[in-house]
Amino acid sequence: MSATIMTLIKPLPKQFVGRGEVKGYEFRQISAPNWGFIYEVRYGKRKHYEVFQKRINARFGNVSYPTSKAFGKWAWSTPVLARAEEILRSLG
Repeated sequence: MSATIMTLIKPLPKQFVGRGEVKGYEFRQISAPNWGFIYEVRYGKRKHYEVFQKRINARFGNVSYPTSKAFGKWAWSTPVLARAEEILRSLG
């Protein structure tokens, strides 16, 4: 994709509250290099990290957050930040 098109792509929010199957979960972006993301996910007192490759949805002009079907393919979950960082590095 050209640099001009990339500037028109809507980025993922830094923080948001989940809807649908993740209703009530709080998401906060921890890391966002060019190739992927780490989000801290909280639900009550529980916390884990979601790591995923950057995927551009050209149809809607945005970066996609993975659905549950993506986990194990282009997204992963771990309770340990150091492991999340390791996974993210492996994607780069």
